[in-house]
Amino acid sequence: MMMHKLLITGAMLSLSLVIAQPVEGQAGSDQEATLKKEFIENYTARMQWFAEAKYGMFIHLGLYSQLGGVWNEKSVRGYAEWIQSKSKIPREEYTQLLKTFNPAKFDAETLVSAAKQAGMKYLVITTKHHEGFCLWDSQYTDYDVASTPFKGRDILDELNEACKKHGLKFGLYYSIIDWHHPAQSGLGHQTQIVAGRKQEYVDYQRNQVLELIEKYDPAMLWFDADWADWWTMQDGINLYNAIRTASPTVIVNNRVAKREGFELDFVTQEQQHFSGAFPKHWEGCYTMNKSWGYKKHDHAWKDAQTVYNKLKDINEKGGNLLLNVGPDGSGQVQPEAFAILKQTAELMKATPIRKTIPQVTKMPGIQVKQPKKQSNEQKNDGV
Repeated sequence: MMMHKLLITGAMLSLSLVIAQPVEGQAGSDQEATLKKEFIENYTARMQWFAEAKYGMFIHLGLYSQLGGVWNEKSVRGYAEWIQSKSKIPREEYTQLLKTFNPAKFDAETLVSAAKQAGMKYLVITTKHHEGFCLWDSQYTDYDVASTPFKGRDILDELNEACKKHGLKFGLYYSIIDWHHPAQSGLGHQTQIVAGRKQEYVDYQRNQVLELIEKYDPAMLWFDADWADWWTMQDGINLYNAIRTASPTVIVNNRVAKREGFELDFVTQEQQHFSGAFPKHWEGCYTMNKSWGYKKHDHAWKDAQTVYNKLKDINEKGGNLLLNVGPDGSGQVQPEAFAILKQTAELMKATPIRKTIPQVTKMPGIQVKQPKKQSNEQKNDGV
């Protein structure tokens, strides 16, 4: 598929630039970090739905879903969506999974309806995980759904339409690292940039993110893998500014840049959450069992009381809970997940949860010190 440079659409915001403090410890970032200046009123308006939502659904679906955490009859340790890395599957061999990717039983209506009945107010799905496979027909790569037997269907569009029907906000996940793209080498937690090719990937990533905004107009963009050494604070700020220009209303998590020092638009916690109230918008994301992606031998399901307790604790401290489901290779979600959602909703109805909304009176920015965290369930490689 030919590469075409995606034109940035949308009117430019009439915002001036402000200079923030230089961010220390960011290799390769010799520029001062610059953020578009924004009025707190505009920020508050776009964050309003998120502040009130309190509960959402995370969906992990990719080529890895076919494998169920098993390669060459061996179950991978850790998260199933990391199987290419954990099992050291060469790119050329892993790419063959394109030929069998066909989640034909995926049912957006059933999934979104279940989310709504569970009390969830938004949904986020992986568009490109670390494996690099794109769940939409992208004009910037052939490593996408259009190159699979599933071509002709668009899961992102199906979910987007179902969310509109049921009144949920629609969000898209995008990984910064990419084990397939030729500008990056390695299959681990840290990829390396091939000499002289960083800008090639940065452009590819920006173009894809803007393509997603243009095609689906999401309410949220959820980034991951900011831990890559080659990805600098300045890189993240540049991408954030491009997103903000393309869409004044989409909200973005802090992993778009370096999470330790960036707090726009909201702070993301993974398999853990703050031990006390945090004076910014934030979210804690959790699995229902042990893996984000479907793992056939993972039966360590949380019970509904555990999920309810997490939701209650997070909500009372001002945060949102993003709870994950992982469809299998056929596109189906395990019945245990639906049962947990239903039972948790019953507990919520029996004992309503007090929801606290953070009072954010100053614009978030760069270099914020975060309080101690708790509930670290699993030492992990990332979502």
